[in-house]
Amino acid sequence: MLRTITAALTAATVMLAALPAAAQQLSLGQISQYLNTIQSAKSPFTQINGDGTISTGTVFIKRPGKVRFEYNPPEESLVLAWSGAVYIFDRKTRGQPETYPLSQTPLSIILARNVNLGQAGMVTGHSFDGTATTVTAQDPRHPEYGSIQMKFTGNPVELRQWIIRDGGGETTTVVLGGLQDTNLSNSTFDVNRVR
Repeated sequence: MLRTITAALTAATVMLAALPAAAQQLSLGQISQYLNTIQSAKSPFTQINGDGTISTGTVFIKRPGKVRFEYNPPEESLVLAWSGAVYIFDRKTRGQPETYPLSQTPLSIILARNVNLGQAGMVTGHSFDGTATTVTAQDPRHPEYGSIQMKFTGNPVELRQWIIRDGGGETTTVVLGGLQDTNLSNSTFDVNRVR
C-alpha cells in the first residue's frame, strides 16, 4: 500500500513539475478572481484518502454550491453537494446517505457564490515554490470546521490540487487532471435522482 501511495504522490509531483512555471506567486486577488470564473466544469481526479487508500473518478463542479464526486469501480460511493448540504451515498448498501451542512466543510470556500480570499482571517497560508502557489484557507468564523489547502499554477491560472483537513484532523488530497468548462444541468447534482 505504501508503494501505491508513493507512486500516486510522485505522479502528482511530476505532473505539477512538468507544468510551465509562473513568473511569480499568484496574489489572493488573482486566485479569488479565477475561482469566481469557474461556473460549470469537470475534471478527472485522483484522491488520496486519510487511510492511505487511493480512489479515482470524475468531479463535476457547478458554482455556487454544487459538486459531484463520481468514483470509478471498485468504489461504490457517490458524494454530492446540493441545496446547502453534502450527501455521501454508499451504493453498495443502498441505505440513507450520510449528510453534513456544506457550510461546515472547507469545500464551501471554493463553492461559495463569491470567493474572497482577502476576507480577514480566511487565509492562514500563502506561498510559492517556484512552480505553484499554495493557499491554505478556513472559515474565519468557524476554524473548527477544518481547512482547505489549494495549489494553483499560473499562466493561465488553474486549480491543480486541494487537501482538505476536516475538523477531526483527517486529510483528503484531491489531484485534478485539468478542469474543463462544460455545461452541466442542475439534475447532475440532484440527490433526489440518485438510485
